[in-house]
Amino acid sequence: MGKVFSFVATISKWTIQLACFGHLFNQEVFELSWCNGPSMLPYFEMSGIVAVEKVSRHFKDYEIGDVLISSSPHVPGRNVLKRVIGLPGDNICIDPTLPDRKYINVPEGHVWLGGDNIDNSIDSRMYGPVAMGLVKGKVFAKVWPEPGFIKNIVTSIA
Repeated sequence: MGKVFSFVATISKWTIQLACFGHLFNQEVFELSWCNGPSMLPYFEMSGIVAVEKVSRHFKDYEIGDVLISSSPHVPGRNVLKRVIGLPGDNICIDPTLPDRKYINVPEGHVWLGGDNIDNSIDSRMYGPVAMGLVKGKVFAKVWPEPGFIKNIVTSIA
């Protein structure tokens, strides 16, 4: 009976440690995230899975054109997939589709996020600058339906 108990205790210990490591890894290093909606068409499909690295959020090492996952400032409990349009200190046109152009200065500790499909995106034009604390990570690959690494389309053009 002692050997069975010892075996179960060992397996339980390893299972708990593995679960803790997996949770920590998912929270701080990497996650797969489901995304859906038309806001990032045509670069991202209407629905799919993306790979997100979370290390860069600790250094706030983002560039214009990076694609981020963040908690929605508009709908609690929901994530958004958007492209970085502005960084702290940048002057951003709030809505380039309107004839009356108004500008905002992105405050420290915030980013301005926008959807690629500007006509069908709820983004910083509606909810303003997004606090860096809401950013969960940077998307580096599409996993499904069209697997492949993500390039920063803005910096690759410049």
